[in-house]
Amino acid sequence: MRPISILLSAVALAAISASAFAQDMDDAASPPPTQQSPDAKFIAYGQPVIAFTHAEIVDGTGGAPKYDQTLIIKDGRIAALGSHVAVPDGATVIDAHGKTLLPGFVMVHEHLFYTMGKGNYASMLYSFPRLYLAGGTTTARTGGSMSPYGDINLKLAIDKGDAIGPDLDVTGPYLNGPGLPILKMHVLTGPDDAVKTVNYWADEGATSFKLYTNITRAEAKAAIVAAHARGMKVTGHLCSVTYREAAEAGIDNLEHGFGVMTDFNNDKKPDECPAGSQQSLADLDVNGAGVKSLIDLLVKKHVALTSTLTVFETFTPGRPEAPELAREMLIPELRKAYEDGWVSAASNERMKPYTVIFPKLMKLEKMFADAGGTLISGTDPTGYGGVVPGFSGKREVELLVEAGFSFPQALKIATLNGAQYLGRASEVGSLAVGKRADIAVVTGDPMKMPAAIETMPLVFKKGIGYDSAAIFEAMKGQAGLY
Repeated sequence: MRPISILLSAVALAAISASAFAQDMDDAASPPPTQQSPDAKFIAYGQPVIAFTHAEIVDGTGGAPKYDQTLIIKDGRIAALGSHVAVPDGATVIDAHGKTLLPGFVMVHEHLFYTMGKGNYASMLYSFPRLYLAGGTTTARTGGSMSPYGDINLKLAIDKGDAIGPDLDVTGPYLNGPGLPILKMHVLTGPDDAVKTVNYWADEGATSFKLYTNITRAEAKAAIVAAHARGMKVTGHLCSVTYREAAEAGIDNLEHGFGVMTDFNNDKKPDECPAGSQQSLADLDVNGAGVKSLIDLLVKKHVALTSTLTVFETFTPGRPEAPELAREMLIPELRKAYEDGWVSAASNERMKPYTVIFPKLMKLEKMFADAGGTLISGTDPTGYGGVVPGFSGKREVELLVEAGFSFPQALKIATLNGAQYLGRASEVGSLAVGKRADIAVVTGDPMKMPAAIETMPLVFKKGIGYDSAAIFEAMKGQAGLY
């Protein structure tokens, strides 16, 4: 049985409104647009000084929540935070009784394309950045690009304020060898080509790189050395190269937790992607000496792991379907393809191992983090669909809680850990005085009920508050078109 690629799934078959929220917040008037842009209509708050009062704060550091807090935004930054903070004269006051403030998510395995079926992946350079922002993701690394120039130019547009969306770390095109029927991927011809590709895209504006399933060890090593020489990090969704081999070669990050490792495949041959990876994971003794040795090596080598439980959930029979509102974002053809695939997954023999694999992946990620490893997170909107930006980031945090992390720990994985990995922790990733005012506003208390995170009526980025419900309404039926 060939491994089920996160991109090429075997089953692919073809809010509370901000207006109600504003009434609950002292009827604060919406500000005028801060720029002449079609996106200005999504702005709910743009005043230079904003004070949240009586808020619950879960700050992203992993620490306990704090209650009845006042948070002051001034000129896009957090100017004050605490229980005895005076509200400045002239500030726009938001009464946050019953609300929880979280840092904006820092997700490190996202995409600006979506699976269209038949090996084709279409760029969603309009809908996806807006959906990500509406769902609380204010910083994101793309986990591989099908349209590098599109991703780079979108990053520049967001940086300039010409488009809304998360700040982007743009991973260059997939570094991969032959064997996948994806026409948008370059096929490496050897180590020299790997170096050339890294240097070309670094010059063009890519800020990180990703190794893929059919790369050789020599190509992987050459790419890592070339990227490190440019001060850039390398991650990998591997198969032909094992996790141990990649760690020894100096890789910085491995994608999908332990879900794509081939270290324990009995028939693994050098530089080849083996058959039977799913069954190998299903049969794996997670408490065995081999797993402990691998975790110890990854921790020793400071290799981060990216949790993408969201996409593995779609492969697992019996798991919940994507929310109705998430499916409403898709064009009808993609929605039907996903819904048919979800039904098919329940009886598909190739998916049955995931009923065992999925809980093992959760346990392995917890073991890795408990051993001192750096666990970061992303959502990977691929597979056969159903992982929809704007909804998947919140779901990833819920799944980390299901895996055994406390809510503050899960949030830290999705915020500060990612910011630290990207070298952005001085600016984003936690709620602290002096940092950027990237804030997700949640109705309810996710400490008591993690699913409360799904009700997120406002998302602030650089102190500008965006109306999530308005963005979702505008994006209905857009994912798959733009």
